[in-house]
Amino acid sequence: MTDVLTPSQPAHTAPKVGFVSLGCPKALTDSELILTQLSAEGYQTSKTFQGADLVIVNTCGFIDDAVKESLDTIGEALAENGRVIVTGCLGAKTTDGGENMVRQMHPKVLAVTGPHATQEVMDAVHLNLPKPHDPFLDLVPQSFGVAGIKLTPRHYAYLKISEGCNHRCTFCIIPSMRGDLVSRPIGDVLSEAKALFEGGVKELLVISQDTSAYGVDVKYRTGFWDGKPVKTRMLELVQALGDIAEPYGAWVRLHYVYPYPNVDDIIPFMATGRVLPYLDVPLQHSHPDVLRRMKRPASGEKNLDRLQQWREACPELVVRSTFIAGFPGETEAEFEHLLDFIREAQIDRAGCFAYSAVNGATANDLPGMLPIELREERRARFMAVAEEVSAARLQRRVGSVMQVLVDSAPALGRKGGVGRSYADAPEIDGVVRLLPPEKISKTLKVGEFTKARIVSAQGHDLVALPI
Repeated sequence: MTDVLTPSQPAHTAPKVGFVSLGCPKALTDSELILTQLSAEGYQTSKTFQGADLVIVNTCGFIDDAVKESLDTIGEALAENGRVIVTGCLGAKTTDGGENMVRQMHPKVLAVTGPHATQEVMDAVHLNLPKPHDPFLDLVPQSFGVAGIKLTPRHYAYLKISEGCNHRCTFCIIPSMRGDLVSRPIGDVLSEAKALFEGGVKELLVISQDTSAYGVDVKYRTGFWDGKPVKTRMLELVQALGDIAEPYGAWVRLHYVYPYPNVDDIIPFMATGRVLPYLDVPLQHSHPDVLRRMKRPASGEKNLDRLQQWREACPELVVRSTFIAGFPGETEAEFEHLLDFIREAQIDRAGCFAYSAVNGATANDLPGMLPIELREERRARFMAVAEEVSAARLQRRVGSVMQVLVDSAPALGRKGGVGRSYADAPEIDGVVRLLPPEKISKTLKVGEFTKARIVSAQGHDLVALPI
């Protein structure tokens, strides 16, 4: 059965809720908000569908495989429990006939909501499973105070700074599900970050649909934190996060950063180590004609120039990105342009999707839809080139000493462990495989940093000796 996510909590007599969180980190933070509220109101979580009084499934509806996984999970929860509340992006999707997709496929669900709908989910829970009590949030076991409960390992956490997106990329339906950009008040964001660092988080991963656009919707208005005025803008946010993280020796990692000119101002902070010299930049393609059909906000030539300028200002910068192969109308010449771009841009970490005709995406109506076999063939060719570039860049690290955040260390690391360098985001990049330390006195502990000398590169990973 699908794993049911549950934070660690002491046992007590209370209504039990099972919870499954699918999809991206933005969906995960929605799940964390719901679980925080459930725990604040005294509900207990269940590790199994059968042991729960009801089940909440937070769904993903972005690509066809994610839709299928979400629908299958809902069906599994209904079969094993029978009382299911559905939330998330799939909950907002409709069929061609205008019906709610979830209700059409699974009419027995108790309730269906869209994404970032904590209150609507709680209303449905209250209707079907009355709450036992309402203690103060800071009394919730295993929470991070105002930051609430997290489903990630305790040493790293995601910090969502906004909802929605103002772009209308032709391959994407997220704005139709999550709406336009809505930036969180900067004071709330910084208070959550502070609470997470105080609770022991060593790596903060900043996420949104468009991190570079933070504050655009509120015209960069001035907010307040710690008694000081702070603009609701990416630059000021990154500066403040770096200041807050510094006393804890913690990392700040930026995701979903569009290559706008305002990102240039962030690079000096990366060069000085105030935030990690790592950028997750969703480029999607390189050829200007494909980007125009995608309705992306930047051209390939400008992206290449900007990446080169960033690396000149911060040589340690690591860039990860995602791309789409086989977009409608993509010619062989346009695809070869993308392969040349990957080689010239030296993308450290690259993922690639074969174009998926997501229901509701306007790109589906573009001329020149390619056969799925050709799309998959181009994806495979892309990954071969991307892996060649990545392997060469990893090889350059052999012999260097890097700071590694330990994610796993059985027996205090006496038999080695697994960690990540600044170049590796959890779940999506490679890892650093730590060898057993040579010194008997040297131990490793999950959630702490260690220095390690890189001895070899293996595929997407590095092998290192703790020192």
